[in-house]
Amino acid sequence: MSTTYAHERKPASATAAGQPAAVPVALPPPETRLLLVDDDPLIAGSLSEFLRLEGYTVDTAGDGAQAVEKLALQRYNLVLTDVNMPRSNGLELLRNIRTNYPDVVVLVITGYGTIENAVEAVKMGAFEYLTKPIIDDEIRVTIQKALKQQTLLSENYQLKQQLGLRYGLDNIIGHDYKMLKIFDLVEAVADSRTTVLMTGESGTGKSLIARAIHHRSPRKNKAFVEVSCGSIPETLLESELFGHVKGSFTGATYDKQGRFLAADGGTIFLDEINSASPAFQVKLLRVLQERKFEPVGSNTTISVDTRVVLATNQDLAMLVEEGKFRQDLYYRINVVNIVLPSLRQRLGDIPLLSDSFLTKFVKEMGKKIVGFTGEAMDLMRRYTWPGNVRELENAIERAVVLTKRPMITPDDLPQQLLDAVLPQVPKPGMMTPGPGAVAGNPFEPWKPTPLKTAIEGPEKQILLAALKANDWNRQVTAEQLDINRTTLYKKMKRYGLDVPDGENDA
Repeated sequence: MSTTYAHERKPASATAAGQPAAVPVALPPPETRLLLVDDDPLIAGSLSEFLRLEGYTVDTAGDGAQAVEKLALQRYNLVLTDVNMPRSNGLELLRNIRTNYPDVVVLVITGYGTIENAVEAVKMGAFEYLTKPIIDDEIRVTIQKALKQQTLLSENYQLKQQLGLRYGLDNIIGHDYKMLKIFDLVEAVADSRTTVLMTGESGTGKSLIARAIHHRSPRKNKAFVEVSCGSIPETLLESELFGHVKGSFTGATYDKQGRFLAADGGTIFLDEINSASPAFQVKLLRVLQERKFEPVGSNTTISVDTRVVLATNQDLAMLVEEGKFRQDLYYRINVVNIVLPSLRQRLGDIPLLSDSFLTKFVKEMGKKIVGFTGEAMDLMRRYTWPGNVRELENAIERAVVLTKRPMITPDDLPQQLLDAVLPQVPKPGMMTPGPGAVAGNPFEPWKPTPLKTAIEGPEKQILLAALKANDWNRQVTAEQLDINRTTLYKKMKRYGLDVPDGENDA
């Protein structure tokens, strides 16, 4: 490039009295560092001198290649670059910055401005396109505006980094082999567009895994939209996900964008998909197959590029057998199935999880607690945790709030945990059981009873306690009691232990 005009000093406009008008100058924030890229040393020297007088810290580079080297060693708030330079031009530098330094703002300056170059630069992410000669006031105001934009970009970038740390795979704790297999599976599927189905009890961390898949994928800079299908009334679920047009139903007073469109280019997480109605299942099947849908009350077809991750706390295969879930939809969503283990299936992770939650809540509440007593940790490892990781987190939060000691002790743990784990002590005045205690009421004296009848009471109580502890999950209960599932069914029928409505009947 060859031009001899770096920038032009424009005198301030005069007032009616002939005195110079005051030009408001916004002082730059401390240590605002700019990188000026130009192959003409005269222009680079003149403009950099002006910018230093404005209060900025300025470095210079002779072309795009040298600028890339400086960017790798130093953080800059703003880059001002010429377009026509040897080795690497300004547009190539702009492309590199947008890819590798998304929080840096770029101003493009050239002595050979064309509309095509300006449009291309703006499309590639340049904040502004200026032509030489550069006027002092013009470059001053443009840089001030660009730095405001840089502040927003930097805050947005830091927020995304924090979200990545919070919801990334590294934030999910688990050394149990079952969790390690899940981590490997997340890594394997994250880069693809494949539909993922997660199954597991409530509180096992399905939402965290869904977010980890998103933040591990090329879609991480796009939206992650989470929808709990079970919490939205059936009549509104279709509108919530696919949107609606004004007047399509009573109360539809305006057009509404659905969650699928909001997640275009990103990921949508559909939790509790087992609660979806048959009508909604039909529409969801089409979206998964074609990535197309129509808002409620509209004939306009909308196409989206949305990755779908689903979760359920019920056995979908059994729901298919019962006619409550479409078979074709089940096979369509069950491409990659991630089964999340309950906390009682990975008891070895309880110390790790407990320490992590303790660190989190101690920091939030500003308390000085260094850990758990051995007795407290032993009780937590013996508890079955029907609420899984969520229940453990709540228990640790409660303990941090209530304790006045530097260590969490059994007294700080929830009463239901203590009742379930510790042996029950008879109340004062209650008869203690003797060697001839009767089944069903161990505090009565012995009466002659057939052995088969005598053991029915304790057996029923053991079965009932195990079923309740496992939320009536018969498969898990049978495994813990070391009996097969059929034997458990027969005993439940014999003792009249019917599964309560709404409980897990797996």
